[in-house]
Amino acid sequence: MATAALRYEVDELRDFLKELSHQSMRTELSVNRLSQEMREFKDEMREFKDEMRDFKDETRRDRQRMNKQWGDLANRLGTLVEDIVAPNLPRVAAELLDCLSPSLFAVRVVRHWGEETREYDALVVCEDAVLINETKSKLQPAHVDAFVAKLEEFPRIFPEYAGRRVVGVLASLACEAGVVALATRRGVAVMAMGEETMHVLNPEAVRPDA
Repeated sequence: MATAALRYEVDELRDFLKELSHQSMRTELSVNRLSQEMREFKDEMREFKDEMRDFKDETRRDRQRMNKQWGDLANRLGTLVEDIVAPNLPRVAAELLDCLSPSLFAVRVVRHWGEETREYDALVVCEDAVLINETKSKLQPAHVDAFVAKLEEFPRIFPEYAGRRVVGVLASLACEAGVVALATRRGVAVMAMGEETMHVLNPEAVRPDA
């Protein structure tokens, strides 16, 4: 009986060791699989970081390109007067003021008067009148009031033209109807882009009997 009991215990121990060995193998396989997954995860994270770095680099390049484009656009808007508006002003002066031979046509006029400095986008000086232009990328109601104040002080800043009629022309590529109506009430002409060239939207605003 003792021998049988001992044999039973040995068999039990053998089964236990075998199971323990299987568990150890399964654990090792699990650890290996986990290690492999961790390596794959690290590789994926490395690829993700590389992609993010590339994305940031591309975003930075896009931002630089965009800044350059905005800069170019700002420069183009800065030459809006010279490129688009100014070439039409002599014609507008002829239409509105019957001024066929202006004595002066100047763009980007800077006037120093005492301690004051004034800038005018363009001037067309005629025998009996002076046409003053100011150009805005987007015309706002506040621009009208500010421009009227500028027109009112013009004889003081240019006393040599004090006896001449002062005619103001605000220009923009496009203007809202409400702003045009306000300008008309304030006696200011508004010029905007038509199908082919710039044209005055409200010539009645600057008629002598307006």
